[in-house]
Amino acid sequence: MAAPGPAGAAASPSPPPPQLPSPFAELVRSPSGLEKVVLRGSRNCCVEFGSHGNLEQHGFARNRFWTIDNDPPPLPANPAIKAYVDLILRPSEEDLKIWPHSFEFRLRVALGPSGDLSLTSRIRNTNTDGRPFSYTFAYHTYFSVSDISEVRVEGLETMDYLDNLKAKERFTEQGDAIVFESEVDKVYLAAPSKIAIIDHEKKKTFVVTKEGLPDSVVWNPWDKKAKAMQDFGDGEYKNMLCVEPAAVEKPITLKPGEEWKGRLALSAVPSSYCSGQLDPLKVLQG
Repeated sequence: MAAPGPAGAAASPSPPPPQLPSPFAELVRSPSGLEKVVLRGSRNCCVEFGSHGNLEQHGFARNRFWTIDNDPPPLPANPAIKAYVDLILRPSEEDLKIWPHSFEFRLRVALGPSGDLSLTSRIRNTNTDGRPFSYTFAYHTYFSVSDISEVRVEGLETMDYLDNLKAKERFTEQGDAIVFESEVDKVYLAAPSKIAIIDHEKKKTFVVTKEGLPDSVVWNPWDKKAKAMQDFGDGEYKNMLCVEPAAVEKPITLKPGEEWKGRLALSAVPSSYCSGQLDPLKVLQG
């Protein structure tokens, strides 16, 4: 998994890339011909999520070359981690022209023995002129699903959300679960630390666990928007879903020397919702 960054732009097109030993990790080829490591599509959206500021969509960090961090500050020991790589990104001169702040962005990508994936991000303000900076952030996590119409998301019921399809108007989730019959683009506020994505046809539940990120984005472009997107096939919206731990409503602010840490953990649980083998509440609370 020695990719130069979370967006993973690798420099040389080659034959069809090998698959990685995790249900959340695979290599794909972008329309430009460059290979990218896609953690089921999990990209670091930083220093801006979406189009909430003046930078390019989802910020620039996901499109930069990262380097191996050979001497990272230590993280707490985790016996469940069997393999990991530490990466670091610092701004280039060109980056400083479009976002004039110095920072260190560290990322640990880790795998457990059953393929569970965790991403730990640390961002430090290294400005020497005393200036704080603010940013929004998301783990832009795509999940491969059998059929979006057979998927439900649990754990966000009764949560307030901003609907990006209705000028970010605020609503409260009324359903027992989120189901999909049309385009969805919502930012759930003060979301719980665990969310379950239940795929009936695959008899599998993805469990999304987050730390340090208050919000969660749920997105599927549906047919019309998917046809207008360069990196989507016309029917591919049927087999994907984004559930994204994020900090969107309230940007994160760091003073010089301060560091923020956020974490995403993904696991897959075999389940059959109809047979009762899965109790969603146990998944969410366990």
